[in-house]
Order: sequence, then structure tokens, then C-alpha cells
Amino acid sequence: MARSRHSHQLPLLFLLFIVASANALHFYLDANEKRCFLEEIPSDTVVEGHYKALEWNEAEQKYVDNPNLGILVEVDELDTGHNVVRTRGPSDSRFTFTSHESGDHAVCLSSNYGTAWFTKTHIRLYLDIVVGNTKPDREHDRSHVSELSSKLRDLNQKLEDIRREQQYQREREANFRDLSESTNSRAVWYVVAQVVVLIVTCVWQLRHLKKFFEDRKM
Repeated sequence: MARSRHSHQLPLLFLLFIVASANALHFYLDANEKRCFLEEIPSDTVVEGHYKALEWNEAEQKYVDNPNLGILVEVDELDTGHNVVRTRGPSDSRFTFTSHESGDHAVCLSSNYGTAWFTKTHIRLYLDIVVGNTKPDREHDRSHVSELSSKLRDLNQKLEDIRREQQYQREREANFRDLSESTNSRAVWYVVAQVVVLIVTCVWQLRHLKKFFEDRKM
């Protein structure tokens, strides 16, 4: 069961702990406000929470997703004052913890606009808290591992694609280099052939002129 109160207001927190009862709820808070909920949890119990925050958009006149909106989640054991969870996540995320001692736990949520005292941002926050048992959620762990394996396979596939593309580019560069060398070699032989033809032509013309002048003298 979840009960709502403002931060540091223990009488209101105790009153809501008695009269309010919900596993999933939504509530509103301002940018500089922290909202807390009580959960009575046995020791060594897995608790999972899911929240989703929407921010009021004046232009659209409705609550919309904001990728820059972050949510700070804090969980404290009220009897011992021990901080169990302190994590900052995106506007739609989950948090999980295991209780060390049985008793009341305060689950507090606030936005990353906590120091913006003059902002008029309003937030609608959906919260679902599930109190499990003393056994870990094996199915959730397996699904998480499967998701990580799938992402790893995708990364490996992308790396293979990059390697193939690099190999293809190297082959193209090698072919272009071979073609350039072949073209340069042919150009050199063509120039050499032209020089040889010119030399042969010159020699032939000189011999012809020499013979022509000798015939004229005779």
C-alpha cells in the first residue's frame, strides 16, 4: 500500500498512511517539491517501483513527455534512518531495492528542477510500487540478461558490418592503386615508344639526306 505526504510533514504522512490505500496512483508536484510515500515492508523483501513523469506544456495546454526531465528517487528506513536507495533516472524508469529491516519505508520522489525555486513547472507523476517476496525475480533477471544479450548481438553485428565496409574500401583502394600504377606504366612505355620512333625517324632522315647530298655531288 502507498500513502502520500509532503516531505518533512510527519503528521500528514501518518494520516495518509492510515486512510490512503493504492498500489498504483498518480499525483502532481511542482518543480521544487518532494513527495513521499510510506510502504510497510518485511525484511529481506524485494520491492520494485515504476514511475512515469509528464511535464505541463503551456503551448500545448497538456502534460507531455520531456526528455530533459529527470526524477530523483530516495528510499529511507524510517526506524533506522538508513538510506536504502538514492538514484536519479529519466522521466520514465524503474527502481528496485531489497529491504534490510522490516518496518516503514519512505519512498520519496522529486524532479531534477529541485533548486529552481522560481520556476512554475508542474509535473504529473504516475507511480506503481510492487512489494514482492524474499525470492529474487528470476524471470525479470533472465529477461534483463536476454535483453543485454540481444543488444550485444546487435553491437557485434554492427561491428561486423563496419569491418566488411572497411575491407571493401581497402579492396577498392587496392584496385584503384593497381589501376593507377598500370596506367602510369603504360604512359611511360608510350612515351618511351614515341622517343624511340622519333630517334629512328631522325636517323632515317639523316641517312636519307646524306645519301641525297652525296648523289648530288657525283
